[in-house]
Amino acid sequence: MSSRAATGVALDDPQTGTVSSAGPVLRAANLRKVFHSGTQEIVPLDGVDVSLERGEMIAIVGPSGAGKSTLLHLLGALDTPTNGEVYFGAKSLLSLAEAELAEYRNRSVGFVWQRHHLLPDFTAAENVAMPLLVSGCSQGQALRAAGDWLGEVGLAGRAGQRAGELSGGEQQRVAIARALVNGPALLLADEPTGDLDERSAQGVFELIERLHRSHKLTSVLATHNLGLAQRTDRVLTLEHGKLAPCAELLAGAAGHAAQPAGMGVRAPGERG
Repeated sequence: MSSRAATGVALDDPQTGTVSSAGPVLRAANLRKVFHSGTQEIVPLDGVDVSLERGEMIAIVGPSGAGKSTLLHLLGALDTPTNGEVYFGAKSLLSLAEAELAEYRNRSVGFVWQRHHLLPDFTAAENVAMPLLVSGCSQGQALRAAGDWLGEVGLAGRAGQRAGELSGGEQQRVAIARALVNGPALLLADEPTGDLDERSAQGVFELIERLHRSHKLTSVLATHNLGLAQRTDRVLTLEHGKLAPCAELLAGAAGHAAQPAGMGVRAPGERG
């Protein structure tokens, strides 16, 4: 199975999903987003800067309504900023025509949402094949690739099952396969474990970690789960329109560093 993210082609090309190996894969500069509700102005993003290197996985945490989903929408070209720019490699998304933006969304970015958004009466394989069919692949080719990806997410035996008949964890695995079937360079995941029980959430997160490494993805996860977030390369907090290193994790790290020798975090079941 090929992955465009791993091709190493030195181009910034949203139409093929490739990006130059030099410099950040994705960069947001001074992003500001303003919504209007009557006479009220709502500003979830107010001068956000973030840069992701190739192969990096970052987590964005923050309270509900802080703007995490809004930020992912701007990074994925599902919405446009009021001010500021998003760059894929060296190219500003604002410089792309609508057809090029559609190609960027389809080929360069894989989206995973809290709700899986699968078509319940279609099989798992048919759901995964959808992005390939949109890209112009033949039905046979698309279904073969979908079957391969279902194997990657541990659902090889469920390819012919209707999506509505799968468990919540299985549905989210199908959604992950659908997000990656086109070989994107970027994975944007908005609360991918938010609707799952703890065991299923752990399994889905571990799957995302494994696919991130094996397919050389660059990934952004928005989550409320600080335990999962701290397993990523960086954790940033979005609050009051600003993005900054997670103060809670920094404080925890400082606290552990200040403890006397032998007073570190205890393993489960260890007695004091």
